[in-house]
Amino acid sequence: MDDLLKLKGKNIVVMGVANERSIAWGVAKSLFSVGANVIFTYRKERSLVKLEKLLNADGYEAMIVQCDVNEDDSIHEAFAKIGAGVGTIHGVVHSLAFAHAEDLRNDFVETTRSGYAFAQDTSAYSLIATAKEARPFMTDGGSIVTMSYLGAERVLDGYNVMGVAKAALEASVKYLANDLGKENIRVNAISAGAIRTLSAKGVPSFNTILSQIEEKAPLKRNVTQEEVADMTLAVLSNLSRGVTGEVIYVDAGYHIMG
Repeated sequence: MDDLLKLKGKNIVVMGVANERSIAWGVAKSLFSVGANVIFTYRKERSLVKLEKLLNADGYEAMIVQCDVNEDDSIHEAFAKIGAGVGTIHGVVHSLAFAHAEDLRNDFVETTRSGYAFAQDTSAYSLIATAKEARPFMTDGGSIVTMSYLGAERVLDGYNVMGVAKAALEASVKYLANDLGKENIRVNAISAGAIRTLSAKGVPSFNTILSQIEEKAPLKRNVTQEEVADMTLAVLSNLSRGVTGEVIYVDAGYHIMG
């Protein structure tokens, strides 16, 4: 399998590890297992502490770089540092999203202007800014993968402003894929099923969503962190070399149901 993936020794940037339940951490573990060189970014000091504990607990070593995706200068400096450290970047995993709690609790019509702008900036524009800064170091082509959710295309109670941000994210994937394809850089999204991540806790109806998926999804279950991670590896790897601009669902088939 490792030979098929061809990720051994490849430099992959992973953005968005919050704790051991993060999709980004699941992807990182899978990357380590196939011999990839994983580079992490973090936003705040508390995230760095958690990340270092995770790495130490599992005996992993990795380059870690501070990056605030709400600040252009911070993104630029982060990727300049990564580029200086590893040379070529072969892949980027963008697993970042955030909205203010009140904009998830309230009806969507009550979304504040500042809350809307912040959700879009953090959850959607950050992919564009990241791709722009990673691009100069992706001289061998490569793959950029972001994380989406069904709320981008379907109204899900309690997802509200984040659903609109994810819709913008998925549209951004397509436009970026068109821009970067001539450089053999592929851009795709994984639409993951409901997983108990830190961000999921902010969705008031999350437990109800989990139950609905178990009842209605063709596989009659929820997906795991490992299943999302494995598909992400496939999208990062040579196995998906002909795929770009796609939203790939890893949700036990739930999205096909009415």
